Amino acid sequence: MTILGEPAASALPADPGQEGKGEIHLVHLYPREMSIYGDLGNTRCLAQRIRRHGYVPVVHQHHPGAPFPEQADLVVGGGGQDSGQVRVEEDLDVIGDRLRALADDGAAMLMVCGMYQLFGNAFVTVEGTRLPGLGILDVTTQGNDTRMIGPVVLATEHGDVVGYENHSGSTTLGEGQAPFGRVRHGMGNNGSDGTEGARRGHVIGSYLHGPILPANPALADALIGWAAERATGRPFAPETLDDEVARQAHDAQVRRLLA
Repeated sequence: MTILGEPAASALPADPGQEGKGEIHLVHLYPREMSIYGDLGNTRCLAQRIRRHGYVPVVHQHHPGAPFPEQADLVVGGGGQDSGQVRVEEDLDVIGDRLRALADDGAAMLMVCGMYQLFGNAFVTVEGTRLPGLGILDVTTQGNDTRMIGPVVLATEHGDVVGYENHSGSTTLGEGQAPFGRVRHGMGNNGSDGTEGARRGHVIGSYLHGPILPANPALADALIGWAAERATGRPFAPETLDDEVARQAHDAQVRRLLA
């Protein structure tokens, strides 16, 4: 499976002497089963921005039943239908210890919607069946008959973050679990406590599609920075990128929703 717009050699390490500021290994979890509402755009955004900052992205796609890549500095996952979640649960049992170890070791991760739920403690279906999660984030999700749909603005440590939510799961944070952001517009985790997503170390879970990263370059660069430092052992050395179009679109969305 190729990623539309990505060079054919994206999955290969750089030739000797062509590593730029260093290689960053980017792993996309389950691109066939868990990548709806444009979430594949997060992988494309990260790979392109890694290149523009002078590093070399090595893009891995992890599919159910395949060996997990030996090196992983940045891991992303998206949303999916219930059938997609069922198809990946068995594989998550296999690679769960590796993902937990990577999270403990400071690898950068962005999990959206369905994968955010699977990174939590459990998902409880509408019928009351409790499906265990990886427990990387201290959150629990309850399925509902009513969906939470619409544009969102969050206040986060990366500034205002914009996106689009579409989920029926109502997520509750455990005691002491930090949210990813505070809701300025939209529903967030559950429509009642003002929180959205969850954050632990360099692991971010969120319901925001869009995809979220092209609309929020500061968040994309935060993930790349954490990954670059882990991959190279040196401080992140970003280039100055022209994000004027993205900035104007972002600011217009914030003004429209908060007016």
